[in-house]
Amino acid sequence: MTLYEKWSEIAEQDRTPQENEAFWKEYFLKEKDNYADILANNRKTLKGTLSELASSFNMDTVTFTGFLDGMNTSLVEELDLESLEETTEISIEIDYEKLYFNMLDAKADWLYNLPEWENILSEEKRKAITKEYRVSKMAVSNRVGRNDPCPCGSGKKYKKCCGK
Repeated sequence: MTLYEKWSEIAEQDRTPQENEAFWKEYFLKEKDNYADILANNRKTLKGTLSELASSFNMDTVTFTGFLDGMNTSLVEELDLESLEETTEISIEIDYEKLYFNMLDAKADWLYNLPEWENILSEEKRKAITKEYRVSKMAVSNRVGRNDPCPCGSGKKYKKCCGK
């Protein structure tokens, strides 16, 4: 069983609601510490074996694989998580703008509100990314309403023109 499969099994394990909450609360605290460290030290690139990196972040290799899964879409080049082993040499580059966007998308306010972001992305840049995120989530309809101007250009309402 690969590290990623082990992580998936642990993450999806059947638990009582209280056990599930406790599990994720503990994980999210570790995750928050990891991101605070990455941002505070501007560690845009992480290099080393998976086990070395996991120990540098005070995590076991399975949990660290889960952490990598959470940030995988925020990397310049995504990892093949299925192939990761403890001795796998990892060299990843984090795209901070994608990371911030993905934290917004995950609704992880404990991550996108970290004070360490101030040294990485300016307040204006964070606001621009937040605006881009909100626009990306807006529902857009190409449907013409019956009381809208007709798209044929006649100047009539759609219901009195092409909508008859």
